[in-house]
Amino acid sequence: MSSTSPVDPTHLVLTLSCPDRPGIVAAVAGLLAEHGGNITESQQFGDPLSGLFFMRVQVTTDVPVTQLRADLTRLAARFEMAWQLDVAGRPVRTLVMVSTTAHCLNDLAFRQRSEALPIDLVAVVSNHDLLRPMADFYGIPFHHVPVTAATKAAAEERLLALVEELDVELVVLARYMQILSDDLCRRLQGRVINIHHSFLPSFKGARPYAQAHQRGVKLIGATAHYVTGDLDEGPIIEQDVERVDHTHAVQDLVALGQDVERRALARAVRWHAEHRVLLDGNRTIVFR
Repeated sequence: MSSTSPVDPTHLVLTLSCPDRPGIVAAVAGLLAEHGGNITESQQFGDPLSGLFFMRVQVTTDVPVTQLRADLTRLAARFEMAWQLDVAGRPVRTLVMVSTTAHCLNDLAFRQRSEALPIDLVAVVSNHDLLRPMADFYGIPFHHVPVTAATKAAAEERLLALVEELDVELVVLARYMQILSDDLCRRLQGRVINIHHSFLPSFKGARPYAQAHQRGVKLIGATAHYVTGDLDEGPIIEQDVERVDHTHAVQDLVALGQDVERRALARAVRWHAEHRVLLDGNRTIVFR
């Protein structure tokens, strides 16, 4: 169930990246003007480290999208562009993966329903059955896919089958406590977002908040990033922190940590769905 506002099919969003050189902005703006386009938002960035140029443009035009795509294809060949054109605000078909912790799933589903988060939650996949009632409450189909060492490959094939069957564009690991295989990460590259806690120093393994409490940390946080074969090392989309002190018990850290995770993940999902995140090697360019 979603309360997203009606989408205007004449309002488009164009994103692109290419080797940086003079004339890119003029060429893009000129092409859009030739199609009667009115630019409603435009952001660009030239990365001196990678030598790449990144651009995001929202534009209204009555010219058929097929014609605009054809002309963009010719322009892209001239500038060696990688580009994408979509309807602005179109809900992105999203599959959420969870284990037993509910806060991120509940937050995304609630934001979709109440705040017009531009996603369409088409499925919840879990290696446990615990969160089925929550998915049912929001009217999202729930798929229980148990995972063991012996069934991991079969479980990932089931996930890929659902991605294909449901035309999934984005997969969100909303506290899904399983490591995806390198092969699965490659096949879904740039389409999977994960959220995890971030501590200084880093605490791994069981009960990280208890470890953080024992060390007397002053900051707790969360990182939302694209998933790669390197565990928790993918390109970072968003991070958030909360200051804590000696008065906070372990359960206080857990509650604050879950709130930080919700905020960071929701922003990352929104920016991805709004085509505001462009990959720049192992980093991201985020046009907020």
